[in-house]
Amino acid sequence: MSRQQRAEIDALVRRPRPEGPRSVEELRAGFRARMAEMIVPAGIRTRAATLGDRPAALVEPAGAPEAGTILYFHGGSYVVGSPETAMSLTGNLVAKTGFRAFSLDYRLAPEHPFPASIEDGLSAYRALLDSGEDPSAIAFAGDSAGGGLTVTTCLSARDAGLPMPAAIVALSPGLDMTRTGESMDTKAGIDPFFTREGLEHTGAMYLAGEDPHQPLLSPAPLADLTGFPPMLLQAGTNEILLDDSTRIATRAREAGVDVILDITADVPHVFQTFAGALDEADEALDRAALFLRQRIRTRGTAHTPEG
Repeated sequence: MSRQQRAEIDALVRRPRPEGPRSVEELRAGFRARMAEMIVPAGIRTRAATLGDRPAALVEPAGAPEAGTILYFHGGSYVVGSPETAMSLTGNLVAKTGFRAFSLDYRLAPEHPFPASIEDGLSAYRALLDSGEDPSAIAFAGDSAGGGLTVTTCLSARDAGLPMPAAIVALSPGLDMTRTGESMDTKAGIDPFFTREGLEHTGAMYLAGEDPHQPLLSPAPLADLTGFPPMLLQAGTNEILLDDSTRIATRAREAGVDVILDITADVPHVFQTFAGALDEADEALDRAALFLRQRIRTRGTAHTPEG
């Protein structure tokens, strides 16, 4: 563990940013610029694809892929981000597992508020199943808001009577639009990225007037996870969303779901994006890859869904 690396990353992410609410265009441009600084691993290849009725990036290892598919949901508060902004994460999971990944370009708020992103996630999962992919060869993974989508898409799939995927990997997931976790207050000022006010600004775009007190918006305090696949939840101690992970882990245990709560000290929200520059990020992604390899066991020929 590198204390110096953690200090350098902390200083990097605390660089001054514009104060006050920013427009959607400013938020998106700023996020693209920040994520373009992340290291995308070698040994992968990408191409455009379609999954359900949405674009996606198909990310594959440079060699022949193992049979197994990661359905990846990028982060960005449901307002910003794309498969490209999450490529350091998706690429590392592909490189470390040998599986292919579809990174979904789901619809964003405010143009497409709740539940558009969940509908797109469910449609993408249906497309994989309809292509002949065995659910035991599919895992959901995502970061931040995309980590939230791993859970809410799974809730929607279960309630629609679809088979469950093999596993869920959620990196610093956002799982509570009611913002009632204790870490919202105890980590205020410690979190270098988020404030309650900032989350409420983007959250209002996604909610579009909906009551956040419902399982698909706030699964951490409200969802019944009965029947869920094994879950790996990773978070850092320096984030106000920390208790989204700790509370969903409790709900998973209460529902009889296998769950691993993996907390790293003194690192920020979605610290795994700093893979290649932060030892803890690489090690966390190694653990996530091991978790996925242990749960995706099918060794047949992967199918390619048609758009």
